[in-house]
Amino acid sequence: MTTATIVDSHCHLDFADFDAERDAVIARAQAAGVARMVTICTKLRLEPKVRAIAEKYAPVYYAAGTHPMSAADEPLATVDELVAMAAHPKFVGIGETGLDYHYTADSAEIQQQSLRVHIAAARETKLPLIIHARAADKDMARILTEEYANGAYSCVMHCFSSSAALAQTALDLGFYLSMSGIAAFPKSKDLRDIFAAAPVDRVLVETDSPYLAPPPHRGKRNEPAYTAHTAAVGAEVFGLSYEHFAAQTTANFDRLFWKAKA
Repeated sequence: MTTATIVDSHCHLDFADFDAERDAVIARAQAAGVARMVTICTKLRLEPKVRAIAEKYAPVYYAAGTHPMSAADEPLATVDELVAMAAHPKFVGIGETGLDYHYTADSAEIQQQSLRVHIAAARETKLPLIIHARAADKDMARILTEEYANGAYSCVMHCFSSSAALAQTALDLGFYLSMSGIAAFPKSKDLRDIFAAAPVDRVLVETDSPYLAPPPHRGKRNEPAYTAHTAAVGAEVFGLSYEHFAAQTTANFDRLFWKAKA
């Protein structure tokens, strides 16, 4: 059993899937070496519940934003609102935000507007932007690049599963790519190759739980403990020992999510 610790940089502990056993889920994560977790609020009206979870559990930090798939149905976030939330000591990132044209292409315009608000808040707070990108690579690359020219900010492409071109744009801007259970799926060789071409000091690991459980739990509810399975695949991708990859991704996390540094 390894003593290496890792971080689940993106999970959703407020979801009803965990209501019956949140204590046990967090205990299992710690037993698996997942020393810290960032739980993500996807609708700002739910921020009090997400904040309460971070306040209750020492290893849990949180971030908040408006998920792009909800951008048309939720009030548009304001920079001031996000900056005010960011004053909380356990609030460590802005988002998740981004663009999703897979199911919600009809709200592309409001998604882009929302994304730019979140970028402005990330710039002002110096907290990392947490990006969800799906079927919107061109617009995503354009907006991230345009906004960076307006003023630097830090960012992670969460649950990265987009094109090599978008990965390169993100890396060129100094951003990070986060590896989820998708990278551990047997058919995801192309995605693993994208990660293998990235600098290892720009890679994070996450679950996005309760979604996207990696093998051997694929098809079941995901939970933060399973970050270890994705990290094991990540270590193979980079030709590193599990301990070395765990230490590297933890150092990467601490650099980006500076407010959650151990």
